[in-house]
Amino acid sequence: MNKAMECLLNRRSIRKYKSEQIKREELGAVLQAGVSAPTAKNLQSPIIVVVQDKETIAFMSKLNAQIMGVTSDPFYGAPTVLVVLADAKNPNAVADGSLVMGNLMNAAYATGLGSCWINRAKELFEMPEGKELLAKWGIEGDYIGVGNCILGYADETPQMKPRKENYIYYVL
Repeated sequence: MNKAMECLLNRRSIRKYKSEQIKREELGAVLQAGVSAPTAKNLQSPIIVVVQDKETIAFMSKLNAQIMGVTSDPFYGAPTVLVVLADAKNPNAVADGSLVMGNLMNAAYATGLGSCWINRAKELFEMPEGKELLAKWGIEGDYIGVGNCILGYADETPQMKPRKENYIYYVL
Protein backbone atom coordinates (compact mmCIF):
# COMPACT_ATOMS: atom_id res chain seq x y z
CA MET A 1 0.00 0.00 0.00
CA ASN A 2 1.39 3.43 -0.86
CA LYS A 3 2.07 6.01 1.86
CA ALA A 4 -0.89 8.25 0.96
CA MET A 5 -3.39 5.40 1.24
CA GLU A 6 -1.77 4.18 4.45
CA CYS A 7 -2.26 7.64 5.98
CA LEU A 8 -5.86 7.93 4.80
CA LEU A 9 -6.80 4.48 6.10
CA ASN A 10 -4.94 4.55 9.42
CA ARG A 11 -5.20 8.13 10.77
CA ARG A 12 -7.27 8.30 13.93
CA SER A 13 -8.43 11.12 16.17
CA ILE A 14 -6.08 11.45 19.13
CA ARG A 15 -7.44 12.58 22.48
CA LYS A 16 -4.38 12.07 24.67
CA TYR A 17 -1.09 13.94 24.08
CA LYS A 18 2.40 14.12 25.47
CA SER A 19 3.28 17.57 26.81
CA GLU A 20 6.32 18.01 24.52
CA GLN A 21 5.88 20.73 21.86
CA ILE A 22 6.05 19.56 18.24
CA LYS A 23 9.11 20.31 16.12
CA ARG A 24 9.11 23.36 13.84
CA GLU A 25 9.80 21.17 10.76
CA GLU A 26 6.78 18.97 11.51
CA LEU A 27 4.59 22.01 11.98
CA GLY A 28 5.86 23.44 8.69
CA ALA A 29 5.01 20.24 6.81
CA VAL A 30 1.49 20.14 8.27
CA LEU A 31 0.89 23.80 7.43
CA GLN A 32 2.17 23.31 3.87
CA ALA A 33 -0.40 20.55 3.40
CA GLY A 34 -3.11 22.80 4.82
CA VAL A 35 -2.43 25.67 2.43
CA SER A 36 -2.27 23.17 -0.44
CA ALA A 37 -5.89 22.09 0.06
CA PRO A 38 -8.24 22.79 -2.85
CA THR A 39 -10.69 25.67 -2.50
CA ALA A 40 -13.68 26.67 -4.62
CA LYS A 41 -12.57 28.81 -7.58
CA ASN A 42 -9.10 28.82 -5.96
CA LEU A 43 -10.22 31.78 -3.85
CA GLN A 44 -8.21 30.44 -0.90
CA SER A 45 -10.69 31.86 1.60
CA PRO A 46 -9.38 29.98 4.68
CA ILE A 47 -6.64 31.17 7.00
CA ILE A 48 -4.78 29.17 9.64
CA VAL A 49 -3.78 30.60 13.02
CA VAL A 50 -1.03 28.67 14.82
CA VAL A 51 -1.49 28.82 18.58
CA GLN A 52 1.28 27.41 20.78
CA ASP A 53 1.05 29.85 23.68
CA LYS A 54 -0.13 27.81 26.69
CA GLU A 55 -2.18 30.65 28.17
CA THR A 56 -4.02 31.30 24.91
CA ILE A 57 -4.73 27.58 24.44
CA ALA A 58 -6.04 27.38 28.03
CA PHE A 59 -8.28 30.41 27.41
CA MET A 60 -9.62 28.97 24.15
CA SER A 61 -10.17 25.60 25.84
CA LYS A 62 -12.12 27.27 28.65
CA LEU A 63 -14.35 29.09 26.14
CA ASN A 64 -14.83 25.92 24.09
CA ALA A 65 -15.78 23.98 27.24
CA GLN A 66 -18.17 26.76 28.23
CA ILE A 67 -19.92 26.43 24.85
CA MET A 68 -20.21 22.66 25.44
CA GLY A 69 -21.41 23.09 29.01
CA VAL A 70 -18.53 21.06 30.48
CA THR A 71 -15.46 21.76 32.59
CA SER A 72 -13.09 19.27 30.90
CA ASP A 73 -10.35 20.25 28.41
CA PRO A 74 -11.78 19.98 24.86
CA PHE A 75 -8.21 20.33 23.49
CA TYR A 76 -7.04 17.25 25.44
CA GLY A 77 -3.76 18.85 26.50
CA ALA A 78 -2.46 19.19 22.94
CA PRO A 79 0.47 21.65 22.80
CA THR A 80 -0.53 23.14 19.42
CA VAL A 81 -3.89 24.32 18.10
CA LEU A 82 -4.38 25.27 14.47
CA VAL A 83 -7.46 27.46 14.18
CA VAL A 84 -8.99 27.33 10.72
CA LEU A 85 -11.11 30.33 9.81
CA ALA A 86 -12.61 31.24 6.45
CA ASP A 87 -14.01 34.36 4.81
CA ALA A 88 -17.61 34.53 6.02
CA LYS A 89 -18.67 36.29 2.80
CA ASN A 90 -17.62 33.27 0.73
CA PRO A 91 -20.53 30.82 0.27
CA ASN A 92 -17.96 27.98 0.22
CA ALA A 93 -16.19 29.05 3.42
CA VAL A 94 -17.06 25.98 5.48
CA ALA A 95 -16.37 23.54 2.63
CA ASP A 96 -13.02 25.20 1.86
CA GLY A 97 -12.03 25.27 5.53
CA SER A 98 -13.08 21.64 5.94
CA LEU A 99 -10.73 20.59 3.13
CA VAL A 100 -7.93 22.47 4.90
CA MET A 101 -8.77 20.65 8.15
CA GLY A 102 -8.66 17.27 6.39
CA ASN A 103 -5.28 18.03 4.86
CA LEU A 104 -3.92 19.19 8.22
CA MET A 105 -4.99 16.00 9.99
CA ASN A 106 -3.73 13.66 7.27
CA ALA A 107 -0.41 15.50 7.07
CA ALA A 108 -0.10 15.31 10.86
CA TYR A 109 -0.38 11.53 10.71
CA ALA A 110 2.11 11.36 7.83
CA THR A 111 4.67 13.32 9.88
CA GLY A 112 4.20 11.21 13.01
CA LEU A 113 1.89 13.58 14.89
CA GLY A 114 -1.49 13.02 16.44
CA SER A 115 -4.41 15.29 15.61
CA CYS A 116 -8.12 15.74 16.19
CA TRP A 117 -10.76 18.08 14.80
CA ILE A 118 -12.28 20.04 17.67
CA ASN A 119 -15.61 21.67 16.90
CA ARG A 120 -17.18 24.88 18.18
CA ALA A 121 -14.76 27.25 16.42
CA LYS A 122 -17.79 28.94 14.82
CA GLU A 123 -19.40 29.63 18.19
CA LEU A 124 -16.13 30.61 19.86
CA PHE A 125 -15.24 33.25 17.27
CA GLU A 126 -18.78 34.65 17.32
CA MET A 127 -18.36 35.39 21.06
CA PRO A 128 -16.99 38.77 22.14
CA GLU A 129 -13.95 36.98 23.63
CA GLY A 130 -13.32 35.23 20.30
CA LYS A 131 -13.58 38.50 18.40
CA GLU A 132 -11.10 40.01 20.88
CA LEU A 133 -8.67 37.16 20.14
CA LEU A 134 -8.93 37.82 16.40
CA ALA A 135 -8.25 41.52 16.97
CA LYS A 136 -5.31 40.68 19.26
CA TRP A 137 -3.90 38.40 16.55
CA GLY A 138 -4.24 41.20 13.95
CA ILE A 139 -6.90 39.39 11.92
CA GLU A 140 -9.19 41.85 10.20
CA GLY A 141 -12.29 41.09 8.19
CA ASP A 142 -15.33 38.91 8.62
CA TYR A 143 -14.28 35.33 9.38
CA ILE A 144 -16.19 32.25 10.40
CA GLY A 145 -14.58 29.63 12.63
CA VAL A 146 -14.44 26.29 10.79
CA GLY A 147 -12.52 24.10 13.20
CA ASN A 148 -9.63 23.69 15.59
CA CYS A 149 -7.01 21.12 14.61
CA ILE A 150 -5.16 20.05 17.73
CA LEU A 151 -1.65 18.66 17.22
CA GLY A 152 0.91 16.91 19.32
CA TYR A 153 2.72 13.65 19.97
CA ALA A 154 0.11 10.96 20.57
CA ASP A 155 0.02 9.29 23.96
CA GLU A 156 -2.48 6.67 22.77
CA THR A 157 -3.06 4.41 19.77
CA PRO A 158 -6.80 4.12 19.12
CA GLN A 159 -8.08 1.40 16.81
CA MET A 160 -10.57 1.94 14.00
CA LYS A 161 -14.14 1.31 14.99
CA PRO A 162 -16.29 -0.87 12.70
CA ARG A 163 -17.84 0.91 9.72
CA LYS A 164 -21.60 0.82 9.23
CA GLU A 165 -22.96 -1.59 6.61
CA ASN A 166 -24.83 0.95 4.47
CA TYR A 167 -21.96 3.42 4.07
CA ILE A 168 -21.71 3.02 0.27
CA TYR A 169 -24.45 2.84 -2.35
CA TYR A 170 -23.74 2.03 -5.99
CA VAL A 171 -25.83 3.43 -8.82
CA LEU A 172 -24.76 1.55 -11.94
